[in-house]
Amino acid sequence: MFLEIIHQDDLFIAINKPHGLLVHRTPIAKDATEFALQLLRDQVGYHVYPAHRIDRKTSGVLLFSKSKAADSKVQKLFMKHEVEKTYLAIVRGWTLEEQTIDYPIGEPNKKKEAITHYRCLEQFEIPVPLGKHNTSRYSLLEVKPITGRFHQIRQHLSHIFHPIIGDRPHGCSKQNRMWKSKYLMTSMMLHAQSLKIRFDETESIDIQAPISDEFKRVLNILNQN
Repeated sequence: MFLEIIHQDDLFIAINKPHGLLVHRTPIAKDATEFALQLLRDQVGYHVYPAHRIDRKTSGVLLFSKSKAADSKVQKLFMKHEVEKTYLAIVRGWTLEEQTIDYPIGEPNKKKEAITHYRCLEQFEIPVPLGKHNTSRYSLLEVKPITGRFHQIRQHLSHIFHPIIGDRPHGCSKQNRMWKSKYLMTSMMLHAQSLKIRFDETESIDIQAPISDEFKRVLNILNQN
């Protein structure tokens, strides 16, 4: 697999990670044979360090550091929530124009503060009956997680009853089955669109990742109706 490099400077390199690719090896996913970390190292010919993580099912901006010093520098900003992350998500139903979701997530008795803000970019309605409804409604959201908890965006959107299409286990099984059977769609519609990092008054980076062909295909299906 050849990775799409979308940013490179003296300290960092970023790729547009495809759906389904793990960042690195993990015992949780024993079925995986390819990993972004190893693929990028082989492609560029030098050691890189993952500056952050995005879900296996999520596509988009994935940043790597070129040295341990650079990695330490950027990790501190991620830990202090000083990195602006923007995602695109296609969700079930018509959402509010915008909303801030403040809902702790995690294991019982170990829940941590989690805050996500979204803005609705577009709404769709397709003539596909599902359950008690004669049509199916969807929203395209611009999502900004303020904190960075595990599966935060997925859990928060599920919590407000607007789960991401293609999400398992946080999504809607009926919707996911319909999209798989009718449109042969199995990817989760969550894309890490941009990453903005401001190191000081003079130094910053703004990385943008184009949406995948599959994300485009789903938007085209929704826009045709």
